[in-house]
Amino acid sequence: MSMEKTVSDAESTRTWADEDDFTPDDVTFDKLREECGVMAIYNHADAARLTYWGLYALQHRGQESGGIAVSNGEEITDLKGMGLVSEIFTDPVLEKLPGHIAIGHTRYSTTGDSALLNAQPISVESTKGQIVIAHNGNLVNLGTARERLERDGAIFSTTSDSEIIVQLIAHSKHSTLVDCIAESLSQVEGAFSIVMMTRNRIFAARDPHGFRPLSMGRIKGEDGAPDTFVFASETCAFDLLKAKYERDIKPGELVMVSEDGVTSRYFNTETRQASCVFEHVYFARPDSRIFGRWVQQSREEMGKTLARESGVPADLIVPVPDSGVTAAIGYATESGIPFNFGLIRNHYVGRTFIQPEQRVRDFGVRMKLNPVRALLEGKRVILIDDSIIRGTTSRKIVRMCRAAGASEVHMRISCPPTISPCFYGVDTPSKKDLIAANKTVEEICAFIEADSLAYLSLDGLIHSCTDKDPTPNTYCTACYTGVYPTQWIDVKEILPAIAHAVKPDEIIHEDEMTEEAIKPQKQLAF
Repeated sequence: MSMEKTVSDAESTRTWADEDDFTPDDVTFDKLREECGVMAIYNHADAARLTYWGLYALQHRGQESGGIAVSNGEEITDLKGMGLVSEIFTDPVLEKLPGHIAIGHTRYSTTGDSALLNAQPISVESTKGQIVIAHNGNLVNLGTARERLERDGAIFSTTSDSEIIVQLIAHSKHSTLVDCIAESLSQVEGAFSIVMMTRNRIFAARDPHGFRPLSMGRIKGEDGAPDTFVFASETCAFDLLKAKYERDIKPGELVMVSEDGVTSRYFNTETRQASCVFEHVYFARPDSRIFGRWVQQSREEMGKTLARESGVPADLIVPVPDSGVTAAIGYATESGIPFNFGLIRNHYVGRTFIQPEQRVRDFGVRMKLNPVRALLEGKRVILIDDSIIRGTTSRKIVRMCRAAGASEVHMRISCPPTISPCFYGVDTPSKKDLIAANKTVEEICAFIEADSLAYLSLDGLIHSCTDKDPTPNTYCTACYTGVYPTQWIDVKEILPAIAHAVKPDEIIHEDEMTEEAIKPQKQLAF
């Protein structure tokens, strides 16, 4: 089979065989990258520190920038910086953030760039007072919304899509803030799990599709003191705070916490739920409960189902750490083949694939993983990983195992082939850079130089993420099917700032666009 298959595109004449020679400035990558993580704390004397701890637990969702805004009931103080939350929020910094209400954000840029200007939370002064927002997700109608707002005199201070939400809220014509928020959220399309704060209230909301997770927890007050309420993108943040998980924020729901307690209202109840299945495949930590289901449970079942669908004789199951570990445990359990860590990860390198540029990619795999020759030599090995995006990393890992003496190397992937970009808060390559959109499974197998390759079926994936659930979730699987749940996608506006554009004919729509009136508004004040 020829390895010189060219990916046709008006902007590129590169061939798949040349992938190892890509320059550092290439923007394609071999893992899907997380979006953001959000936190909120209501009614705790050290709210900023609790928010910091929560963001620390959510660091895997974004490593470019972080921010915390805190209120003492009279004024809001915020601090944002580039880098890891532990680097930004040292003890002296946290001491300068007094207050009992706080929200926080850790970011990987999906729209806008990674400059400090776009770090969150984002603050705005309005006639309803100061409003601060932290947003996980991506809006897909931001092109028309932004154009209309600018036409009506709005001046944008960032390139982040999150600013559109606060612009709408700050200048809605409704008299109460909760009505302003509900109206504004009903006008934006796409993925958003958001936490917001004023000087004395916390708000939390999810988009009507429920693309991104958002959960509510509670820390019991001591000696008769009022309880502390906690909101987080993943429940693993609750464990660090010793908070008890209460429930998920429902799709289309807006929750408010104030001195009067917790209240809730819905701004949309008619949209079909389409939660991101890749949260269970890869994004979320296995110790989190996402969309009401434990991630560990889903991933183990993915491995078991994969073993049933595509078993092959072998001597050893080896996960690609860390993302392939849980599925590999399930595969080994179902197949009866021994499991062991035949690849050792250097945890001090950092997650090279989550960086916004490609400068460290050439050496990333070799720096990050090292084979255990004593385990692999002379063995028929099954590698388990969560996905193949470009295929270059998988090929290097296969070669690494062969160089360590493996007699056979089989690759098993715990999700279906990724054939389409995601527009809902995940930074993915354009379709021309997704290997599964351009090659058959057999061709991918030849490209990564494995003895065999198999993916989990779509039915197997849905089964794994719903098995034994009393009320199964419905999931967005657009990255595997090309069928998107939203009515309209503004392609040029929503792709990451450094990514290649996707052609209009690469998008499949479920419905025709239905435009909503968007209220005019004024300038943000930071």
